[in-house]
Amino acid sequence: MSHTKDDRATAPVQAGPGALPATREPEPGRNPGMPLDTAMFEGHAVNRSAAERRAATLGTRRSVKKQHQAAWLVNAVRLIDLTTLSGDDTEGKVRRLCAKARSPIAPRIAEGLDIADMDLTTGAVCVYPTMVPHAVDALEGSGVPVASVATGFPAGLMPLDLRLKEIEWTVAQGADEIDIVITREHVLKQDWAALHDEISQMRAACGDAHMKAILATGDLQTLRNVYSASMVAMQAGADFIKTSTGKEGVNATLPVSLVMIRALRDYGDATGYRIGFKPAGGMKQAKEALAWQILMKEELGRPWLEPDLFRFGASSMLGDIERQLEHHVTGRYAASHRHAAS
Repeated sequence: MSHTKDDRATAPVQAGPGALPATREPEPGRNPGMPLDTAMFEGHAVNRSAAERRAATLGTRRSVKKQHQAAWLVNAVRLIDLTTLSGDDTEGKVRRLCAKARSPIAPRIAEGLDIADMDLTTGAVCVYPTMVPHAVDALEGSGVPVASVATGFPAGLMPLDLRLKEIEWTVAQGADEIDIVITREHVLKQDWAALHDEISQMRAACGDAHMKAILATGDLQTLRNVYSASMVAMQAGADFIKTSTGKEGVNATLPVSLVMIRALRDYGDATGYRIGFKPAGGMKQAKEALAWQILMKEELGRPWLEPDLFRFGASSMLGDIERQLEHHVTGRYAASHRHAAS
């Protein structure tokens, strides 16, 4: 992305003494991780006011209208990790969610948008470990990945050996992706070696399943901690970095996401590997899907508008997206009972 003089002067993340290596071309394949290198993040200041100012422009200086907005909203559907993480989850509830993932937009809307042959699905379905077998069965043949939280979600305050066993068990049930939670204490104490070791072991336990590292940014106190934790997670082999569990008091916000994205971009420049990003929690409206996609395109480029590099953890957003798409097709808003629950 090009920057104005003012943008450069107030960059949210400013390089410190540990200069990053020169930019490398992206390499194919999965992020292998690397040994802990604190020089890649220690000394990097984060300008909170600049991050907030940059994020505030996304919904004001840029907008998409009419058929262009509809196209961006259809793309947002492809990026949603349709999720249920409730104490009352049942096999039936998970199967209904999977049916919605396979057909996220009502046929009448898809026909009106002329995308009936698109085979549109959500990016994944995310459930608790014990619900994974039901999701795997319900999604068979659809191509929709099954993701699962693990490692003592949402707090992560379990012995490490038990968290690793939970990952291994969940992968054995058929999960394609594992959303792990980190020990926040390691970040708050800036014990980067402990954090790197923990996430590295989790990555190893995931095997071929892709790992999303949930940083629970609302618990990390400072944006500098967010940047550092993002970088350590990627050094430890994370395939995605994710803002939140959705259970914290503060979940995904644009300024925090911007800081994580800048860390992701810096890591890619240094290593050549592309890392995915997932904001989660608190996103409910279709217009938020537009703002996050604009952020990703401007900061990282077109590849990060694909589900292999960007996901939303925002199930309730799908209902509003479907509602807005029906308005685009018919010129009126349908009653909520006309849309299948997600």
